[in-house]
Amino acid sequence: MRKTDDSPLDSKRPPESPMLVLGVTGSIAAYKAADFTSRWRQAGLGIQVIMTAAAQKLVCPQTFCTLSRHPVITDLWTMPDWQPGHVELAMRAAALLVMPATANIIGKMAHGIADDALSTYYLSHAGPVFVAPAMNPRMWAHPAVQANCRILAERGVRFIGPVAGPVACGGDGVGRLAPVDEIFAVMTRALKPRTAE
Repeated sequence: MRKTDDSPLDSKRPPESPMLVLGVTGSIAAYKAADFTSRWRQAGLGIQVIMTAAAQKLVCPQTFCTLSRHPVITDLWTMPDWQPGHVELAMRAAALLVMPATANIIGKMAHGIADDALSTYYLSHAGPVFVAPAMNPRMWAHPAVQANCRILAERGVRFIGPVAGPVACGGDGVGRLAPVDEIFAVMTRALKPRTAE
């Protein structure tokens, strides 16, 4: 996995509790993930961001690097360390949150497709997984997307939203990203036992 500064994950850095891995995908709601990242860090909690190529077209990786205080993982290549980055990160992560989650990443997760940093990391992650979908209401309602969500739910993946409301494409319906406050509350409740350790 390559990070924006091309340096390996620092395994000598003292572990933060909890370390949340935040996967950001190519939804217009990606900018809201920056707000979440800022709030998470302000709460004194560790966060490592993984961005898909599509997400980088909407929000600059440097934004997340600055807010998270960690280099952002953007691809699988040019890792100078002996240990695969996604394996090393998985060993110290408390949870994975994919926010916003597109139909594309939900499909990859459901069917075990690992063709980028985020989908590959998901397959190596053994802890709790949370998904906050954001997409056009018609896409969200499509039988293929709903079937993929059922597959993930049966595997224990927890969904946060989506909610009803206007979306960026001009439509209105269920598909809007859940409010950042709600996502933050769900995640802090889920990881509260770890923060007390």
